[in-house]
Amino acid sequence: MAAAAWEPHTVTSTEFLDPGPVTALATLFDDGLPAPAVGDPLPPLWHWVALPRWAPSSQLSVDGHPFRGSFLPPVELPRRMFAGGSVTFDGELRVGDEVRREATVESVTEKNGRSGQLVIVVTSTTLFAPDGTPAVVEKQNIIYREAAAAGSASERGQSGSDPAKRPAPDPAAAMTPAGPPIVADGDAQWEFRTDPTLLMRFSAATANAHRIHYDWPYATGVEGYPGLVVHGPLMTLSLAETHRLAGTGRVASLSHRNSAPLFCGQSARLVSTPTDNGTTVELLGPRGADAAAHTTVELTLA
Repeated sequence: MAAAAWEPHTVTSTEFLDPGPVTALATLFDDGLPAPAVGDPLPPLWHWVALPRWAPSSQLSVDGHPFRGSFLPPVELPRRMFAGGSVTFDGELRVGDEVRREATVESVTEKNGRSGQLVIVVTSTTLFAPDGTPAVVEKQNIIYREAAAAGSASERGQSGSDPAKRPAPDPAAAMTPAGPPIVADGDAQWEFRTDPTLLMRFSAATANAHRIHYDWPYATGVEGYPGLVVHGPLMTLSLAETHRLAGTGRVASLSHRNSAPLFCGQSARLVSTPTDNGTTVELLGPRGADAAAHTTVELTLA
């Protein structure tokens, strides 16, 4: 990691839980639940859209993310992955609230993994309700990786070893809108459908300009993916949305992890399993006997 002068620091801001992006996410899901209006409780994880942070155009790097070295460390590895995290909901936020955000980088760890060099960055964020009490306490894990090696599983669009069971995604230009992304498919199971318009709309709702989600030539030719990459936060929010659809109680905390990428147009399903104190929901990849969990959310109920 370069730029030894960089030091972690706390960034404090006062922000507004914007109803516009909240409505945008509700219309993106299009699952029959009404969009939370001003004054309504903010569903779990919807602060990711209600508090968009648009970087000035002059501060964007070639991949679409803000330049590193300000809030996040100046990691030189090219690939960035939203790996997971945890969230505790100590209070309640409502759409339209003015909240105080305190964010800092908690740790930066360099490692060598199976795919080469890794840098793991853990951020910590607290959102304070209008009365000054902590309402949301969150940790996020961001992994920076080396560029993909030729012929790697991520380039082939596979997380397993059998390419016949893990087909590569179609070119983005060949896809048509798939309709609502979450579609009931049996008891406690849903199909998860993606298309380029869904990814573009989610990028806009979350102020995420990372080009791997909407720029096919960049995603395939520069970062070496087999297609457009489905956002980790979109998969995580979709898993949490199944709990909202079930209407089974208030979420006190949750943990989430992204184990493998999903590419636009690949078939996937969401599967919910009750636990002693809540629910575990998994996003399983392209159908097959060896379908693996790409994203997992474990919810603990109040």
